[in-house]
Formats: sequence, structure tokens, C-alpha cells
Amino acid sequence: MCGIAGLIHKGKSSNVGGEMTAMLQALKHRGPDSTGYAVYGKSTEGDYVMRFVVAEKEDMNRGFGMKEVAAERVKKVEARLKEHGATIKSKEAATDYAHRFVISHEGDTEEMARHIEDLEGVEIMSMGNGLELIKDLGDAAVVSEQYGLNDFAGTHGIGHTRMATESDVDIRSAHPYWAFPYNDVAVVHNGQITNYWIMRREMERKGHRFQSNCDSELLAVYTADNLANGVTLEDSLTRSIEEIDGVFTYLVATKNQLGMAKDTMAAKPLVLYESDDLIAMASEEVAIRAILPQEIDTTDPYDEEVRVWQA
Repeated sequence: MCGIAGLIHKGKSSNVGGEMTAMLQALKHRGPDSTGYAVYGKSTEGDYVMRFVVAEKEDMNRGFGMKEVAAERVKKVEARLKEHGATIKSKEAATDYAHRFVISHEGDTEEMARHIEDLEGVEIMSMGNGLELIKDLGDAAVVSEQYGLNDFAGTHGIGHTRMATESDVDIRSAHPYWAFPYNDVAVVHNGQITNYWIMRREMERKGHRFQSNCDSELLAVYTADNLANGVTLEDSLTRSIEEIDGVFTYLVATKNQLGMAKDTMAAKPLVLYESDDLIAMASEEVAIRAILPQEIDTTDPYDEEVRVWQA
């Protein structure tokens, strides 16, 4: 079933962390297994925010010296960053397994990211100028409190509440998904992609990597491949309706845009609110009313509809 949500403010910054938390908590009934955010804050030229994990949450709960193992993996990440000429400007840890580094780097970020992910147990959630991708087990209130998202200031964000139906209940299988080399792209999806393996093999032949066996990750990799090759976000969304089979409604965020697409059957719901200053959308209207309790007018996008908004 799952629940997706997104919002974008035009021309101003807002508490998108708190707003996304309210929207996703209102969708808790659609997916109690995990919650994920992709939020976009102020960027500094040449700096990247790298969110990464060094273990699954359940691994840490088992004990067996996992805290020491996790700490050693973080040291190895630091060593590989240094090897690629990156400077670590700040470090934070939400948990023993989830970390946030702000780094300065002028080289090939994709090559560096691949080298870091060669380390056992290390997975990069996101690396972007404006993007911060956070996901973990639990509902929005739990994840937001754990990662300090309630006061996150930015222009836009997308989020997801997950009910695991075809893959594991773990961080790796949770949404949103990020895919390099396009460092600020993130995707959330509600639906099922039936030509997933065919499309995945095509993307892998092009050299793209997948972190999970969740079909939704394909949309992130597909979008990143298009954007890296000069395709606009709107054209990528339009192409996906023809090239990707299944039932889907999905949201894509980049450094300064938010887009949505629905497949030809429009079986997966999306409710949209649009004003001069704010665009908000979600699987159910209750999520939009969590941040806009006043009387509002909403619409339901049609089948094959594609929309893109600018921050």
C-alpha cells in the first residue's frame, strides 16, 4: 500500500523537516514498517552532505561487538575520503550505524562513492549539495526525533511510509532512493514495476549500481541516468510512462525541482494542492491537511499526467 508525500515552497525556505514529518505521520496507517525523507536545504558550492550507514539497525540490536565493528567501518570511510582528496568539515552520528559527514571535494564524486561502497557493510544513502536522505525503521515521529528532522529548514522534500510487501524490512529496502552520478536526485514510489528485472539489467549494463532488490529503486537509477545524459526532468518523467511497465505513482526531487508522474492506469492515488507559494501532494488528503488545516481545494492528477515545479 505505502504512502508518499512531497512539498515544495516557491522562492523561500521553510521548516520542511517538520512539515514532512506531519504529512508522513498522517500516512502512518499506509506503511508502519519504515519512514524515509529526502529534504533539500541550503547548499555551499564545493561541499557535499554525505549520509551513510555502516550496519542495519537489527544488526546493532544483536550485539556481538557490532558497535566496535561499526566504529571501525566509519574509520575506513574516513580513510577513503582522505585517499580521494576530500576534507571532512563536520561529522554527526544520529545512531551508532547512521552518520552524516559534510565534506569538501573537487574530484570525481562517483568514483569516490563507489570506492567507499566497496567497504563491507557501508552504504551511502545520499551525497548531494542540497540533498539529505534519511530513512530508518519506525513511523515518522520516531525517525524524525532520532535524526533531528523536526527543525530542518529547506525549500522542498519528499517522503515515504512503507509497508513491506516484496522485500525485507530494513533500511536498504526503505524509500527514498538516491542514485549517483546525479548527486541530488531522490525518488519515492507507490506501486509495482513489472519489467523491473529487464530494466535493471539494462541499467547495470550501463554501469549503474543498485543497493537493494526493491523495484522502486529502478526509478531513481532510471532518472539519474536520464538527467546525467542531458534529459530534462519533465522529459524523463514522460519517457518513464512509455518505458516502464506496471502501476505507479512516483515523485522525483532534484536540487531545485519537484516532479510527479502517474502511469496509464492511474491506479495508485495522489492528491494535489497548489497555491502561488506552495505545492503539496500525498497519497491521501489527510496528509496535506496535516500542514494546511484550513479549507483547501485539491485535485487528483489524471492518468499519464506529468508535472514539474521549480523551487
